[in-house]
Amino acid sequence: MSLDVSLDLLEQARHGEVSEAAFVATVRTSLPYAYDLIASLATGLGQDDAAFADNQVPPPGEAERGQLLRALASDSIRGSLERHFGVRLAFQNCHRVAAFRAGDRGAAYQEFISARAQLLNQSPALRSC
Repeated sequence: MSLDVSLDLLEQARHGEVSEAAFVATVRTSLPYAYDLIASLATGLGQDDAAFADNQVPPPGEAERGQLLRALASDSIRGSLERHFGVRLAFQNCHRVAAFRAGDRGAAYQEFISARAQLLNQSPALRSC
């Protein structure tokens, strides 16, 4: 899945840098499921004292799963969303995404990104997600 880039923004990119706000707006309209999921995690993280907020609900369909994978697999998209929402994202599989506070690299973050956590988060239902 590619981003739906306006001709104006594409022309700006051809001639130099584009604003991060314009890029995030393109991500928001192109990958609405991924954007909204990350927005909800960032909001949830800000509402309590939990170390992180995560999603454990699979996307409703393949299009949404593709959006999430595209957003998290692209360094530029992921980085822009992290800066936009002021979070650090971590990703375990086709839907398990967590938002941590931007500077937090503590025990909860280290555990979430560990090989152990990755292995424990496997299931046959997720084999081909």
